Amino acid sequence: MGEITASQILIIAVAVIVLWIIITSIKVVPQANAYILERLGTYQETWQVGLHFKIPLLDRIAQKVTLKEQVYDFPPQPVITADNVTMRIDTVVYCYITDPKLYTYGVQNPIMAIENLTATTLRNVIGDLELDQTLTSREVINTKMRAILDEATDPWGIKITRVELKNIIPPAAIQDAMEKQMKAERERRESILRAEGEKTSAILVAEGRKQSVILNAEADKQSQILSAEAKKEAMTRVAEGEALAIISVQKATAEGMLLIKEAAPTAAILQLKSLEAFIKACDGQATKIIIPSDIQGIAGLVKSIVEVGK
Repeated sequence: MGEITASQILIIAVAVIVLWIIITSIKVVPQANAYILERLGTYQETWQVGLHFKIPLLDRIAQKVTLKEQVYDFPPQPVITADNVTMRIDTVVYCYITDPKLYTYGVQNPIMAIENLTATTLRNVIGDLELDQTLTSREVINTKMRAILDEATDPWGIKITRVELKNIIPPAAIQDAMEKQMKAERERRESILRAEGEKTSAILVAEGRKQSVILNAEADKQSQILSAEAKKEAMTRVAEGEALAIISVQKATAEGMLLIKEAAPTAAILQLKSLEAFIKACDGQATKIIIPSDIQGIAGLVKSIVEVGK
């Protein structure tokens, strides 16, 4: 195998250089990004997402711009309210780039420019408000600042979507006064809640007692009703029993009379029955006894009984 000559080495070197130039001239722009291309120091075009090729030695990528929404948390800035209270407020700005060319050539160091613009706008807005309004009007302040910043950054190709007051830090003396006020307010609300709780508890107790009295009265009423119904039922059953007894006695009497009638008793037997009835009347507690008109025939009746016995 022969040795490599100098001309071959030169060709290989030139091929490697050309290959390297070609490889470095091919660029791929990723999603949510844009590249600013300059040719001989002059803006040429804006590359969007995809595959691109630049002319070696003539073109260069001047700026790689991300199109995603970005969040900038700026440090606290001293501001003075309309009633001459100095406080510190830090803000958070949400924005994204709408025009990569304007963002690249519109302003030097856009982020620093937004921070300074935010501080200036914040001082202007807070300077028209008093301390109490500043503490209670965050949404109004956020809206005003967003509108002002969005209009000011439009020539820079930046869109401000939202501005938030992250922290409002008043002076220490005012913080102490606010804490005391908040403590007093909490104690007042606690007292109100306690009083309302006691009132509610008293109402519930009274309502419970009322319901208890009502239930007891209702129970007594039901008891009396049931007792009366029981007595009524007992009396009804007693009356029914007596009626049945009377009916039975009357029926037995009627049946007895019928049997007597069917037996066709003699005069002697009838006189004997009369004597038995008379004896029963004499055994009673009656103080007066009415003797039948035919009592004088009692001897004859006794004689008849003896005859019957024989």
